[in-house]
Amino acid sequence: METAINKTIFEGWGLDCTRPLVIAGPCSAETEEQVMDTARRLKNTSTQIYRAGIWKPRTRPNSFEGVGVKGLKWLKQVKEETGLFTTTEVANAQHAYEALKYGVDMLWIGARTTVNPFTIQEIAEALSGVDIPIFVKNPVNPDVDLWIGSIERLQKVGITRIAAVHRGFSSFSENRYRNSPNWQIPIELKRLRPDLPMVCDPSHIAGKRSLLQEIAQKAMDLNFDGLMIETHPDPDFAWSDAKQQITPEELGTLLDNLILRKTDTGSIGFIHKLEELRGEIDRLDQELMNTLEDRMKVATKIGLVKKENSVTILQPARWDQIISKYLEEGHSKGFSDEFIRKLFMAIHQESINMQTKVMND
Repeated sequence: METAINKTIFEGWGLDCTRPLVIAGPCSAETEEQVMDTARRLKNTSTQIYRAGIWKPRTRPNSFEGVGVKGLKWLKQVKEETGLFTTTEVANAQHAYEALKYGVDMLWIGARTTVNPFTIQEIAEALSGVDIPIFVKNPVNPDVDLWIGSIERLQKVGITRIAAVHRGFSSFSENRYRNSPNWQIPIELKRLRPDLPMVCDPSHIAGKRSLLQEIAQKAMDLNFDGLMIETHPDPDFAWSDAKQQITPEELGTLLDNLILRKTDTGSIGFIHKLEELRGEIDRLDQELMNTLEDRMKVATKIGLVKKENSVTILQPARWDQIISKYLEEGHSKGFSDEFIRKLFMAIHQESINMQTKVMND
C-alpha cells in the first residue's frame, strides 16, 4: 500500500488503527482444515480480523447453509493459534447467544437481516448488556434510514462500538456488479453519522474477483476506514460464492497495490486552489437550480394545456424520445448511461409531480 497514512476511527476496539482495517476470511467455514489453512496464510497479510460464515442465509433451499455451531469451535482455534480477532454473521438471537458462548470477538449483521427491524430488535435484546463490536451491513434495498434504524436499535441496548459495512444493493437492472454500489448511500450515511467507521465489502459488490481491486481502491479514495474481503485457500472449489473469493496471497497483492490518499495536504496553495474551484462549482450549481426552476415552470404550463384538452399526463413516446436522445448525447460528453438515466428520471418524475398538482387543482 502506497503512503500508509491516516488513522481509522476504530479507537477503543483494541485494533491497530492504521488504515485500512482489513477483515478477511472465507465466505463460509467449510472444514476445520480449510478454516485454519486460511487463517495461517492470512497472518502473512495485514489482516486484523478473521471472518467466516457459520450460518449462511441462502436465497434458495437445498444450498449449503453453513456448518453451524461446530464452526464456532474452529474460530476459537483461529484466535488461539494466530491471535487474529474473529467475527461471524448472526441472523437471529440464537446465533448471537451461540457466538457469545464461544467467545467470538465481533459480530456482523447481514443485509437480509438489516432490512428487518423485528429481527434486529430481537438480536439487540439478546446482546443487551454485552458491549461487543458489531459491523452492520447495509440493507439489501437502498434505504439509508433503514440502515441507520438498525444501528440505533443496537445502540439503544448499550452497544457503543458499531461500524457500517457497505456491500452494495440489489437491483433489477443489469450491470457489471453483483450488487449495485450506489456510493451515494454510504456517503449520505457518513454525512449523517460521521462518528461511525465505514467499511467496504468489495466481494459482495463485485460478485467476481476481477473487480475487487477497482472497488477497494474506490472505497479508499472515498476515505472508507476498512475493507472486508472474502478469501479462501482454493476459491474455485469454495462451497459458496466461489467467483468472488481470492486466496490470501492474492489479498496481500491487492492490499499492496492500494494507493492511500491524504484527506488534506495542509498546503495553503492547495487550499486556495480548491476553494477557487469549489466557488466555480457553486456558481454552476446555482445555474443548474435556476435552469431546473425554469424547466418546471414550462412543465407546469404543459400540465395546464393537457388539463384543458383532457390529455393524460404520461406520454410514453415522448419520454422514450427524451431518454434516447440524452443517452446518445451523454456518451459524447463522457457521461455514463446510469448517470443520464438517473438524472432524467428524477427530472421527469418531478415534471409529472408538477403536472399532477395542476390536474388536481
